[in-house]
Amino acid sequence: MAFVSQFIHRPVTDADGTRVGLVKDFIARSWAEFMHPVIEALVVETKSGVQTVPFSLVAVLLAPVIVLKGRLSDVPAFHPAENDIYLVRDVLDKQIIDTDGARVVRVNDLEMLRVNGKVLVSNVDVGALGILRRIGLAGAAAKMAATFHLSLPESYISWDDVELLRYDQSMRLKVPREKIADLHPADVAEILSDLNRAESGEFLASLDMEQLVDTLEEVEPEFQATLVEHMPDEKVADVLEEMSPDEAADLLAELPPQRSEDLLALMEQDEAEDVRKLLTYPEDSAGGIMTTGFAAIRPDLTAEQAIQALRAMRDEAETIFYVYVTDEANHLLGVFSLDTLIFAPPDARVSDFMRTHLVSADLFASQDEVAQRIAKYDLLALPVVDEENVLHGIVTADDALDKIIPTAWKKRLPRFYR
Repeated sequence: MAFVSQFIHRPVTDADGTRVGLVKDFIARSWAEFMHPVIEALVVETKSGVQTVPFSLVAVLLAPVIVLKGRLSDVPAFHPAENDIYLVRDVLDKQIIDTDGARVVRVNDLEMLRVNGKVLVSNVDVGALGILRRIGLAGAAAKMAATFHLSLPESYISWDDVELLRYDQSMRLKVPREKIADLHPADVAEILSDLNRAESGEFLASLDMEQLVDTLEEVEPEFQATLVEHMPDEKVADVLEEMSPDEAADLLAELPPQRSEDLLALMEQDEAEDVRKLLTYPEDSAGGIMTTGFAAIRPDLTAEQAIQALRAMRDEAETIFYVYVTDEANHLLGVFSLDTLIFAPPDARVSDFMRTHLVSADLFASQDEVAQRIAKYDLLALPVVDEENVLHGIVTADDALDKIIPTAWKKRLPRFYR
């Protein structure tokens, strides 16, 4: 087992033993046939400057002195590829994304492994042992641990689970897409919270629209506002259109009033109207936290027709575990669950199997009151009506609990109603 830190400033000699310089860096390259990057070159700091030596010309690596196969002056020029990785310059002490643990960590060292004549970068050391190794105290720490029968904690991440936060010459963050796209939005949000403002902006720019929206909906509106602060208005408007109306309203409420108006003007009229409506209610009222994305049908439809109607509105309703029944003036008449619909005879009328004993909330009911009703009746969502029993929206369980239990706990609750 060898580590990059053990080779930094190690002497380099010609084949005849003449000292020519010190190790400054390693250059690694990714190949399709290898799961881990392969060491391709050695960067040597000499009296006359820096010279890059192809790794094929290194005769001895795992020794106190690194020996070349010939003379340094005879070494052919090595031309790094665009995506080559300088392990010391680009990786050591830098932040990386641990895609397995969904976190951002700092690289303290890199483990190298010889396989079939190649030297690969196998693991990333993100633990305290890597720091001790860097400052030359790993040996002393190991002896002390042995004396007191202790174990030194190790923390390694396989290179397979790593994505580099790489910067080009203009210091623009390059965020890889492939592994990030496979992460759950909650994991992406966790990574996002570990980045600074500049990095988080570049990170968001790398996501496609669907994942961007899902990720933003996983963080609090205050944090959402900081993330979209420097995002172009046209893109933010697109994001708002894809968000559920209540989430969009929460975000707009955190932005400066003028920018909120500008964004609403850029949105499609129907989506903007839904959001404007929500913004008219107190923030912590049922009207302020409800969503207008719900499933509602007429009572005279058959079960078979109701299923067809629900298929047509699948992109509009936030939840279809409950289907609400309304008349032409949108008065709330009843409700039924999706399983009730599925097991109903195809020709049965909705009015025959809907429940008319309803639990609802007034538009100006407090968030605490809404949460208590949802908990008392074990609901996934609660309809919100006005004084004339007109259905305006629904409050889902997660929105009702948003400010009643800690956010970190709420994120651990299963989202059955989504």
